[in-house]
Amino acid sequence: MDLMKYSKPFALAAILALVAGCGGGAATQPTDEEEVTAEEVQTSDEDSAETAGAAEEEAANAEAMAEEDAVERPEVMTIYFDFDKSNIRSEFYEDLNAHAAYLQANPDSKVVLEGHADERGTREYNMALGERRGNSVQRYLSLQGVASEQMEVVSYGEERLAVRNASTSEEHQQNRRVEFVY
Repeated sequence: MDLMKYSKPFALAAILALVAGCGGGAATQPTDEEEVTAEEVQTSDEDSAETAGAAEEEAANAEAMAEEDAVERPEVMTIYFDFDKSNIRSEFYEDLNAHAAYLQANPDSKVVLEGHADERGTREYNMALGERRGNSVQRYLSLQGVASEQMEVVSYGEERLAVRNASTSEEHQQNRRVEFVY
């Protein structure tokens, strides 16, 4: 019983404190000094309209810039390999990154990675080498985030030479390649 005697005043004090703390949200009438005129309300509405118009204009500008910044298909469509190798040379990383960016920006695009070899070696060996080269490029692009559904590897081995009857190392070099076909 003694508890009830003390708990009622505490409960009442708690409720009063709570109500006093929440009093800030009540609507108040402006005094003569604070009276809002119809002109001020109209100005406020015009400012809101200008802000909305500026936001629309900014969105249109952003869209135009996005179209201008669209990732274009890279110009370099062939990368080259060293003799009897399928590892990618570092000088082609930038070109491969550009292809990866293009494919990621255009998820409906597909590319065929055509692997080629020079005429040295057996036909079977060169077919396998062309496939290893194509797979090497495909793995690199996959690591850059390109979806596997966008890429296909085809090996032509020595069947589609860029330079026939190559005799110099530069001519042979042109045959050891992967071509991007979109």
